[in-house]
Amino acid sequence: MTTRRHLLATGGLSVLGAALGLAGFSARAETFEVTRSDAEWKRMLPPDAYEVLRHARTERAGTSPLDKNYKKGTYSCRGCDLPLFSSTTKFDSGTGWPSFWQSLPNATAKSAGGSILWGTEIHCRRCGGHLGHVFNDGPKPTGLRYCMNGVALTFKAA
Repeated sequence: MTTRRHLLATGGLSVLGAALGLAGFSARAETFEVTRSDAEWKRMLPPDAYEVLRHARTERAGTSPLDKNYKKGTYSCRGCDLPLFSSTTKFDSGTGWPSFWQSLPNATAKSAGGSILWGTEIHCRRCGGHLGHVFNDGPKPTGLRYCMNGVALTFKAA
C-alpha cells in the first residue's frame, strides 16, 4: 500500500540520487588549461568527435580504425593534442573500442562516481574532453581497461 510517507521518502531519494548523479559530471564544472566556447569546439571538431568529447556520447563499437591499430606510437586527445596513451599499453579487449591498461602520467583524470556497468568516466586532464571509461577487468600489470572512444583520439606513429 502506498502512503504519503512512502511517496515522500522515495521522492526524496530520487532527488538525492539525481543530485549525486550530476556530481559524476563534475569535470564539466572544472576549469581546464584549454578552454573554448561550445561554438568553438563545434567548429574545430568533426561532429562525431564533438558529441563524444563535449557531450560524453559513445561511438558505436567497432567503428574506429584505431581499435585495430597496433603500430608503435602515441594516442593523443583530439581536443587539445595532449599525449594520453602509449601504444605499448594497448591491447585487444574484444570490445570494439581502443583499450589500454595504463594512461601516460598526468594525462587523464577520473570523474566522480562511476558504476560496475558503466565504469568510471575518464576525461582529458587538459581540456576536460570525455574519452571513455575505465574498468577493473583489464590485463596485468594494472588490471585496468581504459576503454576509449577512438573519435576522441588521434594517433602519431613513432
